[in-house]
This record gives sequence, C-alpha cells and structure tokens, in this order.
Amino acid sequence: MKKIISVIIAVITALCAASPAFSEDAKDKTADFIPVIRFIASSDTHMRGENEVFNPRLGMALEATYALADADENYNSLDAVIVAGDLTHDGTKAQFDAFKKELDSSLRDETESLCVVAKNHDGYEMKRAEMREYYSSVTGKAPDFHTVINGYHFIGISASEKDGVHYDTTQLSWLKKQLDEAIKDDPSRPVFVIHHEPSMGTTYGSNLLNVGVPYFRSVLNNYPQVVEFCGHSHYPLNDPRSIWQGEYTAVNTGAFYYIDFYVEGYTGYTPGGAYDISTYWVVELDEANRMRLRGMQVYTGACLCEYIIDNPADPANREYTPAKQKAASKPPVFKSDAKPSVTAGYGTCHIVSPLAQSADGMPVVMYRAYAKDEAGFIVAKAWALPKYYTSEEQSEIEFDLEGLGKGEHTVYIIAENAYGMQSEPIETTITVDGDNAFVSFFNRIALWFNDLIKKIKAIF
Repeated sequence: MKKIISVIIAVITALCAASPAFSEDAKDKTADFIPVIRFIASSDTHMRGENEVFNPRLGMALEATYALADADENYNSLDAVIVAGDLTHDGTKAQFDAFKKELDSSLRDETESLCVVAKNHDGYEMKRAEMREYYSSVTGKAPDFHTVINGYHFIGISASEKDGVHYDTTQLSWLKKQLDEAIKDDPSRPVFVIHHEPSMGTTYGSNLLNVGVPYFRSVLNNYPQVVEFCGHSHYPLNDPRSIWQGEYTAVNTGAFYYIDFYVEGYTGYTPGGAYDISTYWVVELDEANRMRLRGMQVYTGACLCEYIIDNPADPANREYTPAKQKAASKPPVFKSDAKPSVTAGYGTCHIVSPLAQSADGMPVVMYRAYAKDEAGFIVAKAWALPKYYTSEEQSEIEFDLEGLGKGEHTVYIIAENAYGMQSEPIETTITVDGDNAFVSFFNRIALWFNDLIKKIKAIF
C-alpha cells in the first residue's frame, strides 16, 4: 500500500510540475513549503439519488487527498473539506441524504466538513427555511457557521431562510461581526469565507448577472485578509482568471459535477465530454501563511495547475490582480513551420490546425478560424476550445467553416490566451466550389450583423 501511495504522490507532483500554471517561481517556492493546514475546496456536487454515477466523485477526491496527506512526511492531515453549495441536484431530502452518505463513506474523524447550501439547486424542492433545517438535521452542521481550524477562521454563508431573498441584511451584519472577531484574533492570517455564487467583479465570469452576486463586496472589500471560495459557474479552475486579487482574494472552486464556460456570449457553453470533468482544489498554508493551491481532476488524479500565493492577508501581496496578470501575459506562439490542413466541400471547408504553445505559462484557451475571399473580406469564422481544462493530451484542433462562395479563399488560424492576447496567424489557401458572389456578399452582411448583435448584448 505504501508503494501505491508513493506512486500516486509522485504522479501528482510530476503532473503539477508540468502544468502550464506551475511557473519556475512556484517551483522555487515549494522547495521549502511545509503545510500547517490542508483542506479541499470544492463545489457543485449535484448529488442525486443513491447509486448515481456522479455521486462517488466527492469520495474519490477525499480518498486521493488522504493518500497525498498520508505520504507527506511533514504534515499528514486533511483538516477540512469545503463544498460551496449545490450539494444536491433537485434539493430533495433523498438527495441531501445521498450527499451525507457519500461524505460519511470517505470522511475521517480528523476532517471537518464545511458545506453551505445554495438558493438554486439546493432550494428547488423545499421552502428555504425547511431546506436549511433539513440540511442541519442530516449533517449536524449549521448552514451559516464560523469555525476555527489550526488557528485559521472559516466562515460559511448559505442562502437566506427567507423565500425570495437571496442573502439578507441580517446575514451580512453577521458576516461583518464574524470577520471582526477573526481579525481581532490574528490580523496576519487569511480568513476563509465560503458561499455559493462568486462576488461580482472578481473571478472569471462573475460580472454576468446569472453568475455573480452583488451582496458581499461591500463587506469583504474592507477585509484584505479574506480569501473567498465560491462555485456555481462550473468554470474551469485552471483558467488563470479563476484566481482574483483586489481588495481581498477570491478563488473559483470549479465543480465536481461538470465543466462549463463563458465564451463568445455563451454564459453556459458546455463542450462535449464536460460531464466527465470533475475538479477541486487541494489548499495548504505554511507557517508564513503562504497559500498553495493545486487544481485536481477527479478521474485521472491529474494536477491541472498549481499556484503559490504569498500571504494573501497582506494587501502588499497582490500578484493576481487582473491588471498584473494581463500585463504579464504574452501571445501564444505557433511553430515556424505550422500550417493548417484544409479540406473543401461545397461552400464549406474543414480545418485541422496544429496547436500553439504558451509563451507565458498561462494556458491557450481559444482558437479562432477565419476565411477571407479574394477581395479580402472575412466571409466565415468559427472558434473552438482546446482541452486545456483536462489532462488529456492534444496535438491539433478542428473547425468547420460554412457559407463560402465559389472561388479561392485564404484560411487562417489564431490562438488566444485568457487575457485576449493573440498569436500571429498561420494560414493556407483553398479553392471552394460554392454559390455565386451575390450569396457570398449576403453571407458577409449576415456575419457583420450577427457580430453587432453580440456586441449589443454584451453591453446590456
């Protein structure tokens, strides 16, 4: 068994070291990193009835992290597991029972469960007050809580008990009081705040009205010690925008259930295979309050990314502000001999493109394909996501372009990082048999009009 555990840890370490977000600086910082606390930060288990295929993911994450902890010569405890809401899929009592069963099947006595319940999925079936009460009766935990583990304060806030009220003013007053107590205890340490939806203006996608919530920033902005863990979006945790720093620090937990994206106006774009992607953070802090975040994938055991954040309680430590991250980003780069392969159809073409390389340690998150006609007008375009959000190896990406008129076209591909930095294009030409020039002109107008509608929607 010890040999198996050592192999697991070796694989996790190697995968973290190879991940795009694991910089040389992070490697240097981990050399003397000795944890004094370790916990899982996660969200969106979406438990259904018993024996559902998705249910065991929470237990698998716990078992993997226990194996990691057991193999650590310096600190072998897993102190807590955070699940930041949407514990259930439909909010039924049976699903809350299933959540508790899955949690208990793997949870050791040493590990505190720190879970909150959410307005949407957890609140579908029961009245809000009943939901909170049933959660407490099943788990023995308060839906709003303040607990201290190894000297670190954890504050959790569930959806309000009042139907029609997301989070109420009483809860916000309670939050401020708990934060004051935590800071009075030790202002030099991070304080962890847990709720379901991200605060607006923080992590990736949080500005969207159906993703972020406006309630907490007015309180949290006054406490630089706060590290906020939220889920709800299902957006990839290894997107660099999932770590945000400003007045405080916010972290997107990813999701156990499936992965989702905000891209090109889609607030919930779900790619093929999304329900096979299940992720969570392993979080550790050392004596200097440095915070180590490892983004893990459940089924493969792969480490997707790793960050070392200098004591986030100190407002001088703010390397992950959007402005600094964008300034540090560089355009992806294609190999000098890279060229897309294109196959023509009637008014269409199929493109197979090699992938670009990251130039800044941040993942390449988007590829765009364009076709220009002989007059130089863009007549078709498409986008595709590389599988950066998984541990799956990928060497090429495919597109289909439609609405091409008859004649020769220039097809080109651009790679893009999370901050919109674009590569130099790679291109080729192709002759297509298709409709006449009038139809091609109409397609250009339609393309322009669709882009205009998207821009208007983005404003409002």
